[in-house]
Parts: sequence; structure tokens; C-alpha cells
Amino acid sequence: MTIRRQLMKLLLQEDINFLLTNRIPRRAATRFMGWLSKIENPAVRAVSIASWRFFADVDLSDAATASFRSLHDAFTRALKPGARLADTDPDIIVSPCDAIIGAHGRIDDDRLYQIKGFPYRLGDLIGEGSAVEAVRNGSFVTLRLTAGMYHRFHAPHDLRVEAVTYKSGDCWNVNPIALKRVERLFCRNERALIEARLAGSGLPILLVPVAAILVAGIRLTFLDTPALLREGGERRIDCSATLAKGEEMGWFEHGSTIIVFVPPGVHLHPDVAEGRTIRCGQPLFLMSQT
Repeated sequence: MTIRRQLMKLLLQEDINFLLTNRIPRRAATRFMGWLSKIENPAVRAVSIASWRFFADVDLSDAATASFRSLHDAFTRALKPGARLADTDPDIIVSPCDAIIGAHGRIDDDRLYQIKGFPYRLGDLIGEGSAVEAVRNGSFVTLRLTAGMYHRFHAPHDLRVEAVTYKSGDCWNVNPIALKRVERLFCRNERALIEARLAGSGLPILLVPVAAILVAGIRLTFLDTPALLREGGERRIDCSATLAKGEEMGWFEHGSTIIVFVPPGVHLHPDVAEGRTIRCGQPLFLMSQT
């Protein structure tokens, strides 16, 4: 067994993993990572990127460049043209990101699950109002981005973003170990609600990026600002941003989670299965039954 495998086996033991990634000053650790990741000193950059690649098993073969100014630059890397092609079928809503599929299924009124046996209410996640009503009794998919994955996310369909609501919060780890121990975890963490409508049909779709420990911020590029969402505090931002399927929407500055919500009548794609790795642009939902 390699040294890396031995270390990862130790670090993934539930009690140790939960202690190391949650029972520390989470916000302080996150701020520190945000600072460290942006250091462009060659020695710091080399050690931090090498450590990240060792522990996160990162594949950079499809990155647009082979060199990075900093760890942050590597986290938020762009890909080579054509590395993620979105399914062109207009009846298919695709995954907005590379991810491991987590809990998914029907929303029971406004009740859903972060993991089996741990329910939460959609209203607790995004607030009461028209957004909840738009997807009540619809369907959802939880997409977890690991630390080594491509960190940018893209439009799952041709759509128009109507509003973004930023909610400040904690930064618990969002891995399965934490999801089994922290009730309503997604409702506690920093997050954003992206309200959009699909082109043509006008159907509503909600995307909720959820930050986590060591995530130094959520950036939404379609808002046309270099600032991270948290820099403006809790607020609702009305907008009218039109994006084509597969067009970049933003990024995390480390791995995290995106939860996608659709209304009744939109169905999970048959290939969606918990634990499966999905890539940005691959089918997630079907808007018609065949």
C-alpha cells in the first residue's frame, strides 16, 4: 500500500475526519486558506500545489495551462476548449459542474434530504416565498465537488437568471461524514440562491451553491463583478443575465456543493445515481418523458 493510500485511509476514518475538518475554528481556517492560496511566491506556490495534488489526487491534464501563479489560480483553473461539452438536446438539463452525485429524488411538498435519514426543508435553505413555490413537489439533485475537481460551474440549459440571494453562514465540511452528523447542514452554511428560467419553456430552475470549510468564497461571473458574494453581505440582487447552455456562471475557490431544483413535470435522468461521478455538461434532468 502506498504512503498516500495509507494516509488517506487514516484521514477518512469518520471520527478523525470529522475532528480534523469540523472541530477546528472553521471560519479562521477558511480565511487562512483564502490568504495562503493567493500567495504567488514560487516556494509557497510549489509546496501548496504539490500538497493539494498529493492529497486531492488532482488531474490537471485538461487544464487550459500547465503553469499557475498560485494555488488559487490552480483551484479556479479554466479548461481547454472542448474539455466539457454540454449535451445539446433541448429536452435535457445538464449538470452544471463536475461532481459526485449525492442525495436526489422528489421533493415531498418542501421536504427533502441531505443524506438518508436527515431531512430539511427547502424554506430553511432558501427562505420562504415564490422560489419555494416554484419547485414545491418537484425534484432535486445534490452535486458535491471534491477538492481536486474542476471548480467552475456552468449554465445547465439556455436560461435567464432573474435574481441571486446571498445568505451568510457557517462553513461545515459537506462530505458524507459531516452530512451524517450535522442536521440541516446545508441550511447552516454560507450559500447563494440563483433563480432562473429556462429559455423557451419559461420553467423555473434553482441552483444553490453551498460553501464549505476552506472555501474562500463563491464568485458569480455573470454578475459582472470581481468581488466575492460575501463581500457585500446578505442581500438579494435582481438581475437579467442571459446564458447559453454550458456558459460559465461562476466558481468556488475550493470544492463544495451545488443543489439543483426543478419543478414538477421535470424528471431525473435515468443515469443519475448516488455515488456516481458526473461531469459538467452530462445529462441530469429530462423535461419530457419518452
